[in-house]
Amino acid sequence: MTYSISILPGDGIGVEVIDATRPLLDDAANAGGFDVETTRYDWGSERYLEAGSMMPDDAIETLEPCDAILLGAVGHPEIPDHVTLRGMMLPIRKAFDQQVCKRPSVLFDGVESPLRGYDGGDIDFVVYRENTEGEYADAGGHEHRGYPHEVAVQTAVYTRKGTETVVRAAFEEARSREGRLTNVTKSNAQAHGMVFWDRIVEEVSSEYPDVTVERLLVDAASMDLVRRPEEFDVLVASNLFGDILTDIGAIVSGSMGMAPSANINVEGHSPSMFEPVHGSAPDIAGRGIANPLATVLSVSMLFDHLGESEVARDIRRAVESQLADETAPRTPDLGGSSTTETVVEDIRTRL
Repeated sequence: MTYSISILPGDGIGVEVIDATRPLLDDAANAGGFDVETTRYDWGSERYLEAGSMMPDDAIETLEPCDAILLGAVGHPEIPDHVTLRGMMLPIRKAFDQQVCKRPSVLFDGVESPLRGYDGGDIDFVVYRENTEGEYADAGGHEHRGYPHEVAVQTAVYTRKGTETVVRAAFEEARSREGRLTNVTKSNAQAHGMVFWDRIVEEVSSEYPDVTVERLLVDAASMDLVRRPEEFDVLVASNLFGDILTDIGAIVSGSMGMAPSANINVEGHSPSMFEPVHGSAPDIAGRGIANPLATVLSVSMLFDHLGESEVARDIRRAVESQLADETAPRTPDLGGSSTTETVVEDIRTRL
């Protein structure tokens, strides 16, 4: 079996963590008895500054035949964030109908949470985020620019198919875990889209009587992820709310540098994309100290999605082993002084 993987290093530390982690793909292939063919595309902000676009016109057609995409990060201090997000990440997610974003948050043994009284394993939840519509839909407009009566309208879009797809995926995950799902909305203030979302959750829940459903408003959920993170199992939320909640989840679990994610096409007709959550981090780019573990764990999720669950499990166990080892190399975000490459080399040895 040969898997075709497209690699998009992107910007900033994305290039560093991808370059350091790339040999791990070959290690995994050797261990699993399959082959991996990778193709690297140096698309991103530098291309935008030179050519006016982050990707070529045929980018989607170029990526479409691959089995999976591994993305580093997108973002540049000289380019507005809405330009970089819409220049690369959103077009890929939407073109390949990657409706489900899965983002786990785990406090590993050997990692210190900023919250008092939590040890390894105490925090272990996953957020299912709607990924192609909601608040990130390009619905709205901007008129009368530069005049006193300038106006901007931004409209969130919630379709039954998009909402039901992510909700059903979250219920399936809850059924395979501890059987608890938290539905996060703001339906007291958003009486159309969010009330519709709540209704879809209620409808789908009838198919999963073994899953206990909790409803929280997003402000309360944000508070409770700090106040009682150990009580959460699976959370499901809209595009914007899921994005915010997963940053909280990453930091209470020890570091943004250990937060992986998967952008999943649930029907399997197009490639899914895997990426660390941490972004391009221009403040530390070029210093060789970025934590690669979010990328390593994203690679684990990638292989699990491709059906290579044993290899995925071994990569995750290598990360667990390293973090539990007080003598192992660590990057500065985890209190160490090691480099990105040193951490990955140690993971490769353990694998």
